Amino acid sequence: MRRGLTLRLAAASTLLAVMVGAAFGLLLSSAAELRGLQQRAHQAEQVLVEANLLERLVIDIETGLRGFIITGQEKLLQPWQTARAAIPAQVSKLEQLATGGDQLATAQRINQAIASYIDDYSIPLIDTTRHNPAAARTIAVTEEGKRRVDAIRADFDRFVSTGTALESMRQDRADAADNRASLAAGVGMAASLLLIVIFAGYLTMAIARPVRRAAAMAGRIAAGDLAAQLPEDGPGEVGALQQSFNTMVRALRHSRAELAASRARIVAAADRERRRIERDLHDGIQQRLVALVLDVRAVEAGLPAGSADVRAQLGRTADGLAATLDELRELSRGIHPAILSEGGLAPALKALTRRSSIPAELDADVPTRLPAPIEVAAYYVVSEALANAAKHAEASAVHIDAHLSDGCLRLSVRDDGVGGAALGSGSGLVGLTDRVEALGGTLSINSPPGEGTTLIAELPLEPAS
Repeated sequence: MRRGLTLRLAAASTLLAVMVGAAFGLLLSSAAELRGLQQRAHQAEQVLVEANLLERLVIDIETGLRGFIITGQEKLLQPWQTARAAIPAQVSKLEQLATGGDQLATAQRINQAIASYIDDYSIPLIDTTRHNPAAARTIAVTEEGKRRVDAIRADFDRFVSTGTALESMRQDRADAADNRASLAAGVGMAASLLLIVIFAGYLTMAIARPVRRAAAMAGRIAAGDLAAQLPEDGPGEVGALQQSFNTMVRALRHSRAELAASRARIVAAADRERRRIERDLHDGIQQRLVALVLDVRAVEAGLPAGSADVRAQLGRTADGLAATLDELRELSRGIHPAILSEGGLAPALKALTRRSSIPAELDADVPTRLPAPIEVAAYYVVSEALANAAKHAEASAVHIDAHLSDGCLRLSVRDDGVGGAALGSGSGLVGLTDRVEALGGTLSINSPPGEGTTLIAELPLEPAS
């Protein structure tokens, strides 16, 4: 399965190579055949040239012989002697160049006819002319010579006709070879182009498109969308890659879910510990301090009239204990506000705005109790924002907005201070970010220099699956 794509690519490449090789092989074969036909055509042309030269030599023999018979002058035999000397070599060359059984047989007959014309007719006629010129000029002798020459010329005509027929056949074969080569080139090119197009389309479907889809899914995953998943329909290695990709995404989803659950457990454990400490402080130390204040006040009230110094000392002690009690209550509210557990988010936010050192306006639309982790996170978001506005923003007013929408609590804390804040600029904001994200929410800040700061938190009421 994992090697399926490799085998398909190898098969397609082999098929393409075979088709191109076959086309080129047919082209080379046709080219070789054309070269052979061209060589034979050149040979046939040489045969006709040599036949023409030999026919001219025969004509020279006839002309020289006729001139000598008519005039009896020996100098007129010069063409006859020259042609007779050249004929053997010319005949031999013609026989060597002749192709095919018919053409070679015709060449041999021409050789025999010329030899017979020279030996059996021409030479005896020259001897007769030298001894009896009148006997050499008879009609019978002339007709015999004419008959022999006509027969030689007829053989030459047959020889040329045979060569012409052979040349026509070779031309037809050359045309057929050329047509085959052209057809092979056209078919090979068309088939190769078609196979290349099919091959390219297959590569696009089997590799390029899945890779582009995987790249797009990887971009979605990098942006935080772990719901992305690839179809596992690719061939061979591509399908294995898609399966591995989906396995990786599932592992990431599981890891993120485990991480979110772990962070939520840590935050919940911290909140439980805060509530326990707040209860311990309220039910333990605070109650004992209240009892001590009451006891001191009772002792102070029961002193006799002459104990002014002791009364003043007891009063100072009671006042100190009351101040300590107030500080402890303030510390207890910072650890975990009791009003949040007792009354819910809206009353807790109202208490925060009343205690704020900067004028704060609250617009809260939270008619029901929310999950405890959501209420705690929202409370600390507003508390930290108010503290930062008082300490760093130099703000003169703060507006707080809290409302429910589409299963999500949306908080906005906006001030008119100097701006320039960032989420990573302080440990308080970093802690808030961790708390909000542990609940599946988001925390963002918009703080252009000189234009104030707006802190926005979105907390889903139901955890993301």
